[in-house]
Amino acid sequence: MKTTQFLVLIIFLSYNTVFTQQNDTAPEATTEETKSSFRDIPYLKKAFIDPTPLDRKDGISVGKLGVDGGDKDLILKWAQQIETKNDDKFDSFLIVHKGKLLFESYYLRGRIDLPHFQASATKAYTGLALGRAIQMGYLTMADLDKPLVSFLNELNPAKFVEGAELITLKNALTMTTGIRIPEKQWEAFRKDPSKIKGQQQVQAILEYSVPITSASQHFLYGTGPGLIMQVLEAVVPGSAKDFIKNELLDKMGITNYVWRTQPSGLPEAGWRTNMTSRDMVKWGTLAMNKGKWKGEQLISKAFLDQATSRILLTGDDDVYGGGEDVSNQGYGYYWWSADLKYDDKSYFSRSAQGGGGQYIILIKELDLMIVVTAHNNDNRTLQIIAESILPAFIKK
Repeated sequence: MKTTQFLVLIIFLSYNTVFTQQNDTAPEATTEETKSSFRDIPYLKKAFIDPTPLDRKDGISVGKLGVDGGDKDLILKWAQQIETKNDDKFDSFLIVHKGKLLFESYYLRGRIDLPHFQASATKAYTGLALGRAIQMGYLTMADLDKPLVSFLNELNPAKFVEGAELITLKNALTMTTGIRIPEKQWEAFRKDPSKIKGQQQVQAILEYSVPITSASQHFLYGTGPGLIMQVLEAVVPGSAKDFIKNELLDKMGITNYVWRTQPSGLPEAGWRTNMTSRDMVKWGTLAMNKGKWKGEQLISKAFLDQATSRILLTGDDDVYGGGEDVSNQGYGYYWWSADLKYDDKSYFSRSAQGGGGQYIILIKELDLMIVVTAHNNDNRTLQIIAESILPAFIKK
């Protein structure tokens, strides 16, 4: 064998070993890491990059990148670049195509079994819990247009600010409540949480907000998810906490998670949950499958269609994770949307998003899902998807 041929063979074998024989050595959290705060978790010394994810019997179908879809060489080249220079501070990056997990990677503080903070991606989970209540008949789609306060019977409307009755469930889901409360008042609530226990939380918000008008009910990221959680608590049997666990998490086999409690005593609705990357895939699969999980309709299809649609445009001045190929940012029911451009064509994307760089990105036209965890607010994730991931799944 000639020397050059021998060297090529060695390089090929080394490359194949690095990227195809790692599925039994995915980084797991040590006992110390599970007890540490996220900031204290040490960076991985070597990234884990796997184009043939292992079937872990967790309800996620797996396949092989390049065989079941995608350009393997393009994705692995990109992954190597991330390993070399991870400016966006990715902790994990997973790709699902046509229902199969084809690529799984962990970097920096990413661990396969360590629930990663979700930040505002939690809002999407809260919205889906409401969709579950609709599917089970505790609410209807028509209820979304009713005054939010009509579902809460422990309130004193006489003390509400003017216009409180204008706030519907749909307003709470689209961040168009019109509620505006000075930061000093929020601070007062935090200092004396006894005043916002249970439905007193809603009472306080509707007492201390500025008056609600149709003009003030425009998109403003903020109050909304907590109100939805209050309605969920009021309409489902038992508690919202048990409902979410029994009717969503348990059914999807999500057991390794953290879902904290807010001062009201209810589950957090807008942040402060932790999920593993693979469990984020499950949430995304539920949305991709129009609310079905393993053949069972968990979420109302009508609700999910609206939740992941572009109900309103939020503008392109400040697109989180965006860039020159990301435009037409919109919002549904706690799901963001944007057009991702590649080669003079745009692809409509929907995504659950969380501060620090948490994403569940769905691109229906390509039957593609990308799950990302990171710890960098100044990330370019959507732009990276457009320029580096889409090309690997677009047929030429």
